[in-house]
Amino acid sequence: MMHRVRFPSLWLVAVVALGLVSQKALANGLAADVSDRLIAITTAFVGGDVVVFGAIDDAEGDIVITMQGPRQEQNVRRKARIAGIWVNRDRIAFADIPSFFAIAATRSLAEIATPSVRSQFGLGVDHLTMIPVDAEGYTAEEVDAFAEALIRNKQKAGLFTKDPLSVTFPGPKLFRTTFSFPANVPPGTYQIEVFRFVDGQVTGAQRSNLQISKVGLEAEVFDFANQRSALYGIAAILIAVAAGWFAGVVFRRA
Repeated sequence: MMHRVRFPSLWLVAVVALGLVSQKALANGLAADVSDRLIAITTAFVGGDVVVFGAIDDAEGDIVITMQGPRQEQNVRRKARIAGIWVNRDRIAFADIPSFFAIAATRSLAEIATPSVRSQFGLGVDHLTMIPVDAEGYTAEEVDAFAEALIRNKQKAGLFTKDPLSVTFPGPKLFRTTFSFPANVPPGTYQIEVFRFVDGQVTGAQRSNLQISKVGLEAEVFDFANQRSALYGIAAILIAVAAGWFAGVVFRRA
């Protein structure tokens, strides 16, 4: 199960948001928070939601919110047909790629900021920095094709958003959006960035973190697999052999 904190009612959101405004004095015209700081992944985890909400000092401007998972080196493979069999032949690795990326905005990103501004702040999967680790022998067009394939694979897995989610205003100065995580979401520290735009420029920004962690048996298996990979591999083979032997015995008797 996922550790949940239900999103409070509208009046409570207003109290919390106004409390944030008072504490931080809205130095940059913006204050935001997240409904839950921890998502616990257990064996029954099937995904879940987190709400990001906050307040601005007046009703002017747009809000853009990004959610990024821990950065990793990501491999992309290209299959080729050899002797009638499809095999993974070519590979390119990209460094420092977020394991999860989602974005939400009050309206179309193209209406909020120019491509150069969106690129500066990494607003959208098409503005992520894709640095190949070892692309020797590949043309720039081929590297771009691998990068596009990486994004498509992430989107199919539900780890990259295809289109921005919606940021709504339940009150004149209050905003909120909901990010959803699939069951295969990677554990780690997730970074939430909230931007306020006025006339195409960032006038305020705030950053906070969310932790996604494996707990219970799921965490023990995960730690064992990472810390003692050789023993984990042997155990997996023994379990598979035992399962095959048991299935053979059952079918022979049947």
